[in-house]
Amino acid sequence: MTERESEIIELIHKEVKPALGCTEPIAVALAASKASEILRVDPPEEVIVKVSGNILKNGMGVGIPGTDMIGLNIAAALGAICGRSEYGLEVLKDLTPVDVAVAKGMVAEGKVSVGLADTDKLLYVKVTVRNGKDEAWAVIEDDHDKIVETGINGEACDMRKGSDGKPAEDKSTLDYKLTVKEIYSFAKSVDYEDIRFILGDRDLNLALAREGLEGSYGLGVGKAIRENQHEIFGDDFMSFAMGMTAAASDARMAGCKLPAMSNSGSGNQGITVSMPVIAYALKYGVDDERLARALILSNLVAIHIKGYLGKLSALCGCVIASTGSACGIVYLQGGSYEQVCATIKNMIGNITGMVCDGAKVGCAMKVASGVSCAIQSAVLALRGKCVCETDGIIDKDIEKTIRNLGEIGSSGMKSTDQLIQRIMVCK
Repeated sequence: MTERESEIIELIHKEVKPALGCTEPIAVALAASKASEILRVDPPEEVIVKVSGNILKNGMGVGIPGTDMIGLNIAAALGAICGRSEYGLEVLKDLTPVDVAVAKGMVAEGKVSVGLADTDKLLYVKVTVRNGKDEAWAVIEDDHDKIVETGINGEACDMRKGSDGKPAEDKSTLDYKLTVKEIYSFAKSVDYEDIRFILGDRDLNLALAREGLEGSYGLGVGKAIRENQHEIFGDDFMSFAMGMTAAASDARMAGCKLPAMSNSGSGNQGITVSMPVIAYALKYGVDDERLARALILSNLVAIHIKGYLGKLSALCGCVIASTGSACGIVYLQGGSYEQVCATIKNMIGNITGMVCDGAKVGCAMKVASGVSCAIQSAVLALRGKCVCETDGIIDKDIEKTIRNLGEIGSSGMKSTDQLIQRIMVCK
């Protein structure tokens, strides 16, 4: 393995990891668990949660694993009672029915409060737990599992600084200086044994999809597509991919206790970036090595684009994730680098502007729409068709096109994000 290959694999491990439950409430649960571990009391008398607007938006309506409840209050209570911070985004995987009952009692008794933090950070969580005169806290910033500060009784420990007191090195996605061309080359040439781990995508997200089809979760989008494949949707690859991907989202967003393999801090994005590729492999008998290379390509394309957007924005993450899966499908059909670029441009020329109005069971519908657009974009690219650089935000250069999308999502839609949050809070 070369040094550069090692760097890219490091990035994949950083951004592709198991996550149990929607990652915004899970970030709150993680901070609560860390604070409670510091205070060493179970359960604390009071839990105080302060979050950025985007965390609040994405935590208001999504199901919490192992409960029949939604929202940040129950997530914080569970984190404080049974969470284990060493599990990261799977912080609640040890929860029991007894833990759920105690957490529900805390919420009902008003022992958990949630409010907006005074911060410019898009991803920010501070959870303070109190018992008598003692209190401890934990702060998460920028990444859902990145604890940057802890403290107890007024004494803080800033993890953003190294032992020498200087800021600790923390590479962002953009620091890796990826390009689509390098991603495509890496996916094709890297030693299979070095990327075999990515098949964990299939293990986790396929299990979620099957659970979504077998159970009764959320709106049942995936189940509706698969059960109406003959009368309405057709028994083809598109409906199969849409149904399987949406079913995984149905289960996850409704509080299923199975983890997803996330991408860039989002389980739904992890599902959307991988399940259409996995569905293609299932339908057409693709071997593990080809699947692994396609998943590497799809995940890295999504990570690369997300680097320009940030972890949270007003732009729905399925736009980015389904762009990644479209590239994976093109690869599985023998597509070239130029066709991968055309696919990305087709996607950006199509569903840019789909807004994120919070995490919820309805996200499965957006996921299904993203998969449909991904397959359309891939088919067109493989036929030599690409949105022209004279159209909209598309540029002749693929990297400039991606930067244009990032600027729209991170800067251009700030006021949209604020308006969405205001509407949601005032309902």
